[in-house]
Amino acid sequence: MELPEFSRSQLALRNGQDKDEIWVAFQGIIYDVTKSRLWRNGKHYEHWAGQDLTDELKDAPHTHTVFDKFNAVGRLKP
Repeated sequence: MELPEFSRSQLALRNGQDKDEIWVAFQGIIYDVTKSRLWRNGKHYEHWAGQDLTDELKDAPHTHTVFDKFNAVGRLKP
């Protein structure tokens, strides 16, 4: 299935405040983390939803496999 593309500004609106969805991007893929209790209100420790977290993952206590449990909803436009 081909995923729709979203701009960074569209992703930014899914920050847990402006719209009901809570999304984050990693390596060009946008994931819906709305149902995760760890992303309640759009914040996960010092990270904010609505952003590309690719560069921040290196500081996380987990690996990229954490995204396997979330649905991919789109691709981040280059």
